[in-house]
Amino acid sequence: METKRKKFQGVLNILSFNRHFYVIGITAITIIILSQLYFQWSQALLWIIIGLFLYGLLMPLIVSAYVYDFSGYYNFDWLKSLQLEDSEKKLAVNINAGFDETSYILKNKFPKSKLQVFDFYNAEQHTEPAIVRARKVSLTYPNTSQIKTDYIPLQTNSVDIIFLLSAAHEIRSFNEKVQFLKECHRICKPNGKLIMVEHLRDFPNFLAFSVGFTHFFSRKHWETAFKNAGFSTFNENKFTPFMSVFNCQP
Repeated sequence: METKRKKFQGVLNILSFNRHFYVIGITAITIIILSQLYFQWSQALLWIIIGLFLYGLLMPLIVSAYVYDFSGYYNFDWLKSLQLEDSEKKLAVNINAGFDETSYILKNKFPKSKLQVFDFYNAEQHTEPAIVRARKVSLTYPNTSQIKTDYIPLQTNSVDIIFLLSAAHEIRSFNEKVQFLKECHRICKPNGKLIMVEHLRDFPNFLAFSVGFTHFFSRKHWETAFKNAGFSTFNENKFTPFMSVFNCQP
């Protein structure tokens, strides 16, 4: 399977999956400009408002291009520092939320290891337009299994590596998140690893996504969830100022 990404695929994904946001934003700018025909706006105030709208529309695209198209994120070379072993005896699990851009790439990175893919997308709970649209165009890795967040159908202490790549934040409930991570803890070997990649609800991501950064969760939120789920380590490395790579062990 070809895994090479198209130029600016990250930006195109953002535009496609969040087109409702851009339609609303462009409509709002148009209305504000046309309102000049009926109201005497202060020119300074008018340009400030237009500037804020343009910032909110363009900055996520610029940051997305940087993170997803130019940083090398999808080369997965950043995994080298985690010293993950590739072996026929290893079982790796990749869990997504209905949009899978990574499983084929992971299999190329770990050709000897067995890769099992799970999808916890729930149409009743995960109703945001972006994830609904993303799911329609997502690649499906062979033998991907649909699961619920409270049960992963694998034996206890059977998995060497669990990947949660920009997926876990789609579980909005904290209690559901803890229950899901408890399942990850259960299936992970004592010397196994869980690798999670997430944007955080922090200042750099506020600058990047403005109010959209509330779609993500803070480092403290994740740390508490992993601790409540029983994980003993919670180590963070920054991959660009906007994304964090967490390396956690049971």
